[in-house]
Amino acid sequence: MFVRVLCVAAAVACLLSSCAGRSQTESGSLATSFAPAKGLSSSNSYKKAEADSPVALTPVAWGRFNKPGSLSGRTLTASSLSDLKLADKEVVLTFDDGPMPKKTEKILSILDEYDVKATFLMVGQMAKAHPEIARKVVNAGHTIGSHTYRHADLQHLSFDAAVAEIEKGRDAVTSVTHEDAGFFRFPYLADTRRLRHWVASNGMVVLDVQVDSKDYFGVSPAAVATRTMSSLRAHGKGIILLHDIHSRTAAMLPALLTQLGAEGYKVVRLRHSNSSMMMAWLN
Repeated sequence: MFVRVLCVAAAVACLLSSCAGRSQTESGSLATSFAPAKGLSSSNSYKKAEADSPVALTPVAWGRFNKPGSLSGRTLTASSLSDLKLADKEVVLTFDDGPMPKKTEKILSILDEYDVKATFLMVGQMAKAHPEIARKVVNAGHTIGSHTYRHADLQHLSFDAAVAEIEKGRDAVTSVTHEDAGFFRFPYLADTRRLRHWVASNGMVVLDVQVDSKDYFGVSPAAVATRTMSSLRAHGKGIILLHDIHSRTAAMLPALLTQLGAEGYKVVRLRHSNSSMMMAWLN
C-alpha cells in the first residue's frame, strides 16, 4: 500500500511540474537578481521601487535579518468573487498543487516565522496521498481550497466530466482535512464561462491570479523572487500564485516576504464564509 501511495504521488508530481503554464521556457542573465534592492534601510524613508528593481537577495534577505514585524494584514471573508477586493499594497499568498512532503512543511515553517497566513489550493490526489500534511496546513491556521482531483485541463474535458473532476477534488480535500474547501482554482488557469458559473453556484469562490511567480520554470530562486516582485510592483496589489511542490519556492520565500514588508505590503488572510459560519457554530 505504501509503495502504491509513493507511485501515485510521484506520478502526480510529474504532472504538476508545469501547473500554470504549458511547455514554456525562459532564459537570460540572473546577475542583477543579487544586487541590493533600492531603498532597503532601517529608516522610514523608503522610496518607491521601480518595476524592474531587483529583489534584495543579499545575506540580509536570506538570513531573515531585520525581518518585518507587521507583514500580517487583515482577514477577508468571501462568499463570492465580488468579495475579493484588495486595497493597494495588499496581497494574498496562494500555493497550488500540494501537499508535498518536506516542501509544504518547509513553507509552513517559513510562513509561521513571518506570522502570515496563506491559501493552499490542494490537488485531491495529493491530499489523499499525504493526508497528514494536508491536516498540518489546516492546523496551522491556513485556508484551504481545491484544485481538481488530478490536475486536469478542464477546457479539454466535456462539461460533465469537468464538473465531476471539480467535485471529486473538493470532496477529497474536504474528507482529508475535515474542513470545507471553499476556494477553487482552475488548473493551468484554464476556465470557461459555464464552468465558472457552475463553481460559483455551488458555493465555491474562484481564485484568479494577478501575480504569477512562474516558479514552475527551472530557474533560480533569485529569479522567481525578482520576477514576482516586479509583477507585483506593476499591479500594486493582488493574488500571488505560488506552488508548494518546488524547492525553489521554499528557498526564495524568506527573501520575498522580507521584500514585501520592506515595501509596505500586507499579507491578507482569506476565509470562506462557510468556514466562518462553521467556526461560529463550533464556538
